Amino acid sequence: MKKLLLALAPLALVAAFLWGGWLWFFCRFYVAPDQMAIVTAKTGAPLPPGQLLAEPGQKGIQAAPLAEGRHFRNPVIYDWEIVPAVVIPAGKVGILTAKFGAELPDGVFIAEEGQKGIRRGVLGPGKYRLNPYGYTVDVVDAISIPIGYAGVITSLSGTQPPDGAFAGPGEKGVRSDILQPGLYYVNPKELKVDVLEIGVNQVSLLGKIGGAVITKAPLASQNVAVEALSQRALADQAEKRREYLARERSAGSAQMMMTEMDWARTDRPMPSAAPGRKLPPAPVVGGEAMLSLDQFVEFPSRDGFEISLDMTVEFELLPEHIAWIYRTYGDLPAVVDKIIMPQILSVSRLKGSAYRAKDFIVGEGREKFQTDLTDALRHALSDKRIIIHNALIRHVNVPEQILSPIQQASIAVEQDLTNKEKQNTARKQAELNTELTLIDQRREQVAQETEKLRAEIKAGQEREVANIQAETLKKVAEIEKTTADVRADKTRVLGQAAAKVVELVEGERAKGFELKTRAFRDPQAFALWEFARALNPNVRINILHAGPGTLWTDLERAGLGDLEGAIQLQKK
Repeated sequence: MKKLLLALAPLALVAAFLWGGWLWFFCRFYVAPDQMAIVTAKTGAPLPPGQLLAEPGQKGIQAAPLAEGRHFRNPVIYDWEIVPAVVIPAGKVGILTAKFGAELPDGVFIAEEGQKGIRRGVLGPGKYRLNPYGYTVDVVDAISIPIGYAGVITSLSGTQPPDGAFAGPGEKGVRSDILQPGLYYVNPKELKVDVLEIGVNQVSLLGKIGGAVITKAPLASQNVAVEALSQRALADQAEKRREYLARERSAGSAQMMMTEMDWARTDRPMPSAAPGRKLPPAPVVGGEAMLSLDQFVEFPSRDGFEISLDMTVEFELLPEHIAWIYRTYGDLPAVVDKIIMPQILSVSRLKGSAYRAKDFIVGEGREKFQTDLTDALRHALSDKRIIIHNALIRHVNVPEQILSPIQQASIAVEQDLTNKEKQNTARKQAELNTELTLIDQRREQVAQETEKLRAEIKAGQEREVANIQAETLKKVAEIEKTTADVRADKTRVLGQAAAKVVELVEGERAKGFELKTRAFRDPQAFALWEFARALNPNVRINILHAGPGTLWTDLERAGLGDLEGAIQLQKK
């Protein structure tokens, strides 16, 4: 057995080498970054009817692509194809369309999972490995809502909501929720987003030459990519408005026209103006002219003269009302055409016909008309959720035959008022000069009184200082006298204390000597004791021995160093 294994070992090595060479040179393939491999199985179970992509074990194009890297597949059983992966850059979205699945019901064009067609939702920025034989991805811009605008959402699929109601979940139509400024990944096949101005805009009218709707310029973003998306969103909305105006103009129901610049942006020929009229220039007042108006405010005055106005109406659309306004009236051109302009024309004619031509020239009458016009427009448009801030009358066009006499009369009145004011000014100047003279007199009087008060205050201060100095010297003398008395008392007390000390010390010392003398009972003994106490302790007494039984021998036994013992022995 061992010999058999040894004989088969070289064959096994050769087989392994050949197998490795087969895999490496014939079965190996590499998928580069940002690419994927689509594998087709040549063998396996056939696909059921309606199935487009194969699962493992089935014959056909495999549903799951292979990612980047090195892979090994038997070329006899499999074919493969290297294709780019789906890459969605920033600021873009991918609309996914499935080529397989169940057919959509009638009236439905948004597919759910397992259905064929445009899928709900979008693919955000990133890299996706989607089989191109099963899916199609269309890359479009994300929706960027600039600052000062709002996005009104219209659902394009679903059931019909009740009349006058916003679209809810699963219903088509305008939704109540809006998109605030920002970037949104929205499927344009599922939801339509209209970018509408919010805040204050203007309708500016220039007499008989028409006017314009003026919107504020959008605030530029610091992000270049977001700014580009915002500009494209506004351009798309402008294109929708041009199409609306073109339809309305062709139908003859709209009086608004686009400017020459707007038509130039569409790359389409500009429609000809009505006979005898030309397209008016769009005035711009701190913003951007969105569209021109072929309408003007004109009415007869109470005294029968034709009056036309140059005016500006400032209106505001609030974010919480913009969806309702869009659902009810449409985009901003439709709001101006159907709501704002008819009210401006109607109210202006109604209010203006109650004034005489002279009232529009004289300042007080024009101001009153402007106030009445603003209040009437504000009341008329409040239930339509449009806020009117101001209706400003910039100029009133009055026929020359009435304008010149009124102006001359007004100039005469003003000249008379000017002369009267000059007289009043002269009188006031005289009064002013008199008052100035009185002021100078009063100033001198105040200066004299001030100098007098200053002298009185100075004298009082000097007198007060002298009194304080005298009081101070008096207090110093009293303190010095008290100090001298204290010093004398101190000297006397210290002398008495010193004498008392000497008396007590010396008296006690004398009493001590007296007590000592009484203790010895003999003055001579006390004197000897004092003498002995005063001797140097190092003094030695040597007594010579004179033989046994003598006095000197006994003294030696008794202790020669003790003087008191010697004295006692002598007494014995």
